[in-house]
Amino acid sequence: MLNAINWFEIPVSNLDRAAKFYGTILGAEIQAQDMPGGQMGFLPSEDGVGGAIIKGEGYVPSQQGTLVYLNGGDDLNTVLNKVEGAGGKVLSPKTDIGEYGFIAFFTDTEGNKVGLHSMK
Repeated sequence: MLNAINWFEIPVSNLDRAAKFYGTILGAEIQAQDMPGGQMGFLPSEDGVGGAIIKGEGYVPSQQGTLVYLNGGDDLNTVLNKVEGAGGKVLSPKTDIGEYGFIAFFTDTEGNKVGLHSMK
């Protein structure tokens, strides 16, 4: 097993609004498509773990439960600095976690608490 995680889904109430938010902060176009019972927007992924924003029955945005950390790239401040302009809220600034890099937290336009991680 290379990774403990191979796919994740972030629940959203409004796929268009969430796609615009994530597209803005991640600097990528979010490809949306209909699926049985809802809609899905694929987040950028090259090698490794992939994920999506998803609207559908049983998918409820939350600040509790499992916490997803998105890749903050070379410096997570690049992403974090776009959060509030895109409609989200920064919950905690870039925080040094020693040899493991840096983390920060925000809420997206849908009310989900999401983490960011970078090594620098």
